[in-house]
Parts: sequence; structure tokens; C-alpha cells
Amino acid sequence: MVSCSTSGCRRARGAVSGPLASFAPSVTESEFLIPYTALCEMLEPAVNHILSGEELLNMGDVGPCELVDGRIIPLSPIGGEHGTIEANIAYLLNSHIRPRSLGWVLTGEVGIYTRHDPDWVRAADVAFISKKQIDTIPSGFLDTPPELVVEIVSQSDRWQDLRDKIDEYFLIGVQALWIVEPKTRSPTTATKYDKTEIVAASETLTGLEISVAEIFRDVTTKDLTP
Repeated sequence: MVSCSTSGCRRARGAVSGPLASFAPSVTESEFLIPYTALCEMLEPAVNHILSGEELLNMGDVGPCELVDGRIIPLSPIGGEHGTIEANIAYLLNSHIRPRSLGWVLTGEVGIYTRHDPDWVRAADVAFISKKQIDTIPSGFLDTPPELVVEIVSQSDRWQDLRDKIDEYFLIGVQALWIVEPKTRSPTTATKYDKTEIVAASETLTGLEISVAEIFRDVTTKDLTP
């Protein structure tokens, strides 16, 4: 949960202090204090009461986050490697889906409701939802389960958190989930809790074939983790 108050928006010895200090770069007061104060005021409802998904949406751009038990959980911005893989997958899916007018490919940490009262909103790297599921794309978070969700594993991800998300996705009716691990250059498909080493698709995407090489195309960065 993000805990923030305007009284905590202060600067000492050239560095930002207060509840969001760990997320803030070292900048001057004139560069940071005003937007930081505004962000604190924007996030104040998250401290005082449990948020609904609609309230989170209406708060505007508060940065990468998810909603768990009505509480905001901040996420780290993705890196270049992660972003390249995400773009590759979206392109490969759209190459199959658009000519057949099957539905929509969504990217950019798209919000998906996995529970209500209190609301849980998970952020998916890539998702596909067909025209069998919905007629039009909503302006808010998805409240209808997509057929396919793609999660790209980041260095900051904890496997237990990822397993929790997988469980939530299947419980709401997601048919297939791709787990892509950049470190090992391997995608895994989870379908109804069974895992295989093939990039399989949901029934709606019958005939879709994606090679592992295409998923990791132009990804040349090296893992520098000791």
C-alpha cells in the first residue's frame, strides 16, 4: 500500500524525503517538490479508505501499480529488454488477429479485475480478448476475462506473487497464460494449471504459431546479475 501525506512531502539536504523517498531520484526542490506534493495529494484516498477500481482509474496517472484488496501496490517501470519483448509479442499476435478480425491485443500494463468487494486489479503485460467476449473495448479496466494473458518475468518479480496472479487469472476464466522469462530465453504456457514448454494459444487463436526466436528478436542485452 502506498502511504503518503502532504506533510511528508519535504526536502532535506538535496534529497526527497517522506513516504515515497525510496522511489524518487535526487533532484532539486524546484524540479520535484511541486509534482511530488501533487502526487501525495492524489494518493491520499489510498491511505484513508479502501479504493475501488473505478476510484483508482479516476485518479489518473499515478504510475505503474496494481490494486490488491483495495490497496495500491506500486510497480517498477519496465526495462528496455522487457519492453522489446512485450512489443514483439504484441506485433506477432496482431499479425494473426487483425487480418481475421478476431478481437483486440492490449499492452502497457492493462488493468484486469480479478476480484470485487474489495477490488483487485492486476496489470498484464499483454492480453488478448476476442469479439466473442466483448463487443467493444471499455475505456476502463477489463471486467471480462481475456482469453490470453502474457506475463514477462522481470528481475524484480517474486515467483510467489506471479503464482498468485496466475491463480487469479484462471479463476476469472482466462484460458491460457504465457510466462516469458528473458533470463533463460524461454516461454512457458500455463493452461488450467498445466504447464508445457510450447507457446500454445487459446482455442480462439487456433492456427497461431509463434517461434521462440521471434519473441526474443532484437533482444541482445546480457543479464548482469551476479
